[in-house]
Amino acid sequence: MINVIALPLIKEKIMSNIKSSAELSDIYEAMDDQRKQSLSDFAGFLYAQADPVSKEIPPPDDIPRPEEETVVGAIKRLKLTYPMIGSMTVFSAASALMTEHMVNGRNVVEVIDEMEVLFVTAYDNLLEENAPATESDEK
Repeated sequence: MINVIALPLIKEKIMSNIKSSAELSDIYEAMDDQRKQSLSDFAGFLYAQADPVSKEIPPPDDIPRPEEETVVGAIKRLKLTYPMIGSMTVFSAASALMTEHMVNGRNVVEVIDEMEVLFVTAYDNLLEENAPATESDEK
């Protein structure tokens, strides 16, 4: 018979053993090819059995754009406004825009306008990727 009082403690113990993606990656890299294939097969099986998980994406923070702003200041503001966007998602395009401004003398306002569009687009894509599946999606 299961001790009902002990169930929360058992669940907490199990949850504390959940590995981070970095820990799982380290374990995977330490395996030989046969074990990697087994793990991949099992992960695929588990994924196929589960309902899709959607993350709740918070709204962007409301940080107003100052009247005068540098490109570097804009990047910092946008990273604070959209903390849910991984910097690597927009890094390449933002770097290219900064280079256009610094090397080619492109207008700072135009560059910042494009950076804002870049972050808004990345945020919209994140929302779309994490939207719960609807019945019409499954058909």
